[in-house]
Amino acid sequence: MKKLLLAFLLLAPMIYGPAAPAPDIEIVESIPVGTVLDNPDIRNTSDVWLEMIGRARKTLDVEQYYISDERGKMLEPVLSAIDSAAARGVTVRILVDARMYKTYAASVDRLAERPNIEMRRIDFGPIAGGIQHAKYFIVDGREVFVGSQNFDWRALEHIHELGLRINNGQVAAAYGDVFNLDWRLASLKPEEIKTFSLPRKTYGTSIRVAGASGDVTVLFPTFSPLNWIPDPSLWDERAVVALMDGAQRSLTLQFLSYSPLGRQGDRYAAIDDAIRRAAKRGVKVRMIVSDWEKGSPAVSALKELAAIPNVEVAFTSIPEWAGGYLSFARVEHCKYMVADGEKFWLGTSNCERSYYYGSRNLGIVCASRQLAGKLAEIFLKSWNSPYRELITQNGEYAPREHGEKK
Repeated sequence: MKKLLLAFLLLAPMIYGPAAPAPDIEIVESIPVGTVLDNPDIRNTSDVWLEMIGRARKTLDVEQYYISDERGKMLEPVLSAIDSAAARGVTVRILVDARMYKTYAASVDRLAERPNIEMRRIDFGPIAGGIQHAKYFIVDGREVFVGSQNFDWRALEHIHELGLRINNGQVAAAYGDVFNLDWRLASLKPEEIKTFSLPRKTYGTSIRVAGASGDVTVLFPTFSPLNWIPDPSLWDERAVVALMDGAQRSLTLQFLSYSPLGRQGDRYAAIDDAIRRAAKRGVKVRMIVSDWEKGSPAVSALKELAAIPNVEVAFTSIPEWAGGYLSFARVEHCKYMVADGEKFWLGTSNCERSYYYGSRNLGIVCASRQLAGKLAEIFLKSWNSPYRELITQNGEYAPREHGEKK
């Protein structure tokens, strides 16, 4: 019997082939419980976060808008994993938005009390006029997670979110430079920020990583705000508009919020005009915006877009949880766009001027038919779901209580 077992173990790799290596890039999702949006072939956020943090051996750098935990919910094991990483000697740095910290201090303070964990708060108001809105972390200077997911228990259970896990030293180094910049800025006084000399670097725009099917994804990271990034050529807005202007057949976009109006009432034209240019040259454009925009001034602009030939725009409304109302939840929070089913951008910015000019955000542009095709499928699942509501010129869209934008 032992000889048969040994023979099987020796022959198995020849019969079945070696175990497939983990892909260097993968899409990761969070799905609101009780909805039809789940994709069984895509791993859930909490599982991926636990796996990545569990692999940390030297460093773990976390930059988040805020951290909000609740006992017994899905973020609790993630924060425990961070605690465990620190306990085994991993150096942990946590950076959060200063203003959101005032609302969500408990979980951050609890982590900061642990040995090997240091926490800082950054106020992007005096720096660029906005907020620290990026959502990412870096493990051992090698593996990165970036996406729409806040470190919020609701983001793991009650919000539709999309992110990317990327195992690549070049990508990690680029995001690491931004983290180190923000870590330094968080320690400066306002008068010191005024005289701060921003370090400049030039990054390659053809980083190659292996996908799940052995295909190669060509990618480059993107950043905001424009005046506070090491390489201005990798500015989020520029990358997004270039992707849209390159579309020839189809363009799909999904954001929590969309507005071509600046805070002073001026028009923010970059993305709105790119949509119009695409439609004019015959590209079929579809865009999903969350119902958090209902009742806002953006509705008029969305109606205008919906009236343009080749453009369709829709709200999505995620039904309330069977267990009762949850504030700041039950919404599609994804931020991505797909061009021709071949290239895509995914990041942390909503479609408004402040995210690109005043606030810290990150993204990534990828050329991959396999991944772009999957994102297109995810888009269609929302588009064809019972939660979609097409926007028309004469439609009436009453606001629905959801809480503040995140």
